[in-house]
Amino acid sequence: MAEAPQEHPLALERVGAVARLRLDRPALHNAFDAGLISALTAALDRLAEDPEVRVVVLEGSGASFSAGADLNWMRGMASASEAENRDDALALARLMRTLDELPKPTIARVQGASFGGGVGLVACCDIAIGVPEAKFGLTESKLGLLPAVISPYVIAAIGTREARRWFATGEIFDAATALRIGLLHTVVEVDALDAAIERQIALLLKAGPVAAAHAKQLVARVAATADRDRADRDNADLIARLRVSPEGQEGLSAFLDKRAPRWVED
Repeated sequence: MAEAPQEHPLALERVGAVARLRLDRPALHNAFDAGLISALTAALDRLAEDPEVRVVVLEGSGASFSAGADLNWMRGMASASEAENRDDALALARLMRTLDELPKPTIARVQGASFGGGVGLVACCDIAIGVPEAKFGLTESKLGLLPAVISPYVIAAIGTREARRWFATGEIFDAATALRIGLLHTVVEVDALDAAIERQIALLLKAGPVAAAHAKQLVARVAATADRDRADRDNADLIARLRVSPEGQEGLSAFLDKRAPRWVED
């Protein structure tokens, strides 16, 4: 990785209801530093509040999706105090949680290598599509470190048994393995990647915006709830609210009238 930072680490493109966030440090393989973490968190916060945005695609410029930590950033953190390192790690944790809890469906377009925090970004997205050439690694253990901040999201994506292996060994693995363990949902050839992304966008835009925004919240709540009686009550409350909501009424009416709901674009 080169050591010179770029002025604009992030690019945002809006096309209708779809926002594309592109990590834009190709010379540095879209590596993380404090500037990129701050810019990406702020952009996600803005998109979360934008009612016109219904889908967010996260992608990278150049050959890599994200190569993890930037060399200069790592050097600075190595000489910083424990308190400074804690504050820095909390900023990364906020980014990951913001992406994971974003009230919009998210798609990771993984066109190249993804390491460390880059794997965390992929794991935080609702849908992840990659190419056969993509490589992945949770390589922190090779530096005497661990992927601690991203661990809740990676473990949720690949499961505890797989995480125990990859966290400890720091091995590089390929897209086929990423698909098998659940980090990727789909692997397609490079020339089919954008078409695969567009298919997912089209499907998401057919869903009710409120329903799509609540989908990941439902999954997270159910997964975290051990009290089955409470889960039943909460789920009954949710479906009752949705059925009587304007969106639910429109969706049911459209189905019964054999027409498309109003939120589906022609």
